[in-house]
Amino acid sequence: MTIETAPKQSWWNRIAHPGQFVAMTQRLLWPLTIITALLFVVGLWFAFFNSPEDYQMGDTVRIMYVHVPSAWLSQFVYAVMAVSALGTLVWRHPMADVSMKAAAPLGATFTVLALFTGSLWGRPTWGTFWEWDGRMTSTLVLLFIYLGIIALWRAFDDQLRAARVIAVFTLVGAVNIPIIKFSVDWWSTLHQPASVFRADGPTMPGSILTPLFVMFFAFTFLFLTLHLKAMHTEVRRRKLMALERQAVQAGVSA
Repeated sequence: MTIETAPKQSWWNRIAHPGQFVAMTQRLLWPLTIITALLFVVGLWFAFFNSPEDYQMGDTVRIMYVHVPSAWLSQFVYAVMAVSALGTLVWRHPMADVSMKAAAPLGATFTVLALFTGSLWGRPTWGTFWEWDGRMTSTLVLLFIYLGIIALWRAFDDQLRAARVIAVFTLVGAVNIPIIKFSVDWWSTLHQPASVFRADGPTMPGSILTPLFVMFFAFTFLFLTLHLKAMHTEVRRRKLMALERQAVQAGVSA
């Protein structure tokens, strides 16, 4: 007699089950938290105590170490949401809409931080807190898109139906990301062209580039940590709501 064993599930299939996803990723939270904290300690020390002043902007250049990473994260988070939207519409992955919903408030927060620090940096540099140039305006539009997505999630009781509608909305809104990226090349703007990610290499000195990259990683790991925790919270919230519905239905049938 032969004994048949169940086929081994791939990691893709395992993380499709909300309970298995939480169990598999729960152990990552503490390492991610520790790495994030260490990166911020190192990055902030470099930014405030071991990087030079700018010959024109002086100490106000240090705002860059928060502004630039938060601005980059505001776009990166939306890219994560766009991929999650494809996962919802194309691959029908059960965790894709959870990822999409969990990322939206984080993206909105990074966008607010980018706009706020940009205004603080702009006042002594350009003489104004706000200017309706291409990058500032398109980033403000990104914030409105984030807020619209958050409002849509709250407007639906049926989260599965909401996921499909919001996935389409998210993909349509993704057209704003290349507009933000290339706005400095397409229109007259106060923002300088790209000085870090260039085909011919960065134009910044290493003494400024090093803390900037450390802060890039610090903000990125912060997002990964918070996003994972938010996904866990959303899975548990949906499980609780399902149990509440079952209890109500059981009470009605009794």
